[in-house]
Amino acid sequence: MIGNIAGAAMVTAATPLKSVIEGISKIDEPLKGNIHHSVSQWCYSDIPLDEFAKACKAMGIESVELLEEKDWATVINAGLKCAVGYATDWGIPKGFNRIENHEKLIADYEAMIPKASSAGVPNLICFSGNREGQDDEEGMINCAKGLRQLMPTAEKYGVTIIMELLNSYGHKDYQCDKTPWGAALCEMVGSQRFKLLYDIYHMQIMEGNIIDTFIKYSPYIGHIHTGGVPGRHEIDDTQELYYPAIMRAVVKTGYKGYVGQEFVPAQKDKLASLKKCILICDV
Repeated sequence: MIGNIAGAAMVTAATPLKSVIEGISKIDEPLKGNIHHSVSQWCYSDIPLDEFAKACKAMGIESVELLEEKDWATVINAGLKCAVGYATDWGIPKGFNRIENHEKLIADYEAMIPKASSAGVPNLICFSGNREGQDDEEGMINCAKGLRQLMPTAEKYGVTIIMELLNSYGHKDYQCDKTPWGAALCEMVGSQRFKLLYDIYHMQIMEGNIIDTFIKYSPYIGHIHTGGVPGRHEIDDTQELYYPAIMRAVVKTGYKGYVGQEFVPAQKDKLASLKKCILICDV
């Protein structure tokens, strides 16, 4: 079935996007509704956001994520949500694990949380930052000190701050690189408005044992990212993880958050590739 869908949606670069969208919407039956599907925009940055949002809507995807505030309206106007937004212009290396970073980060998040709530953006991403020789316990304590200051505002506006779990090989020296560390931080922060972004690609590299780990730590997980290992490409039979089984386990836990596709398409027809991977996860 998946192969037929990918073939049916295959187009040349010269095919108008409107034709692609119409083709996608006629491919198969509606999605099952057990998974809230999202997709990271940066993986499709060569497609104009308004056009990409229309294509996602036609596929049954609910959200385009990892967007700055200026782009939220574009996906909202297409009938979608932005499941995860950015709150600061600081990237992965400079996070909450350094006290000297707190003043700016707290100011940025305090300003963005009410805006996210107003726009219907449920999550804002954050990062631990790199170790740079720092002890993991100290880093956790520092993260908790900063994040606790945000929780009253996050709780007031119903926005969740999610810290991404990343592998510390590709993102060298990143501190929040293991699920148990992240879960312990959640306990230390002590609010349902702070959770983890469980990136399956990154955690397969760092830990493996994806299904058991997700089940064990599911109360601390507020968002999911996908990606094929090795290579971070399509989540199909070219890689080592079997996503239908992973998604069935996710559904069984009662998880109600979004599953964000964050693979980098290796196929020329990126939209057909995205559709194929959405169906792989649609259990």
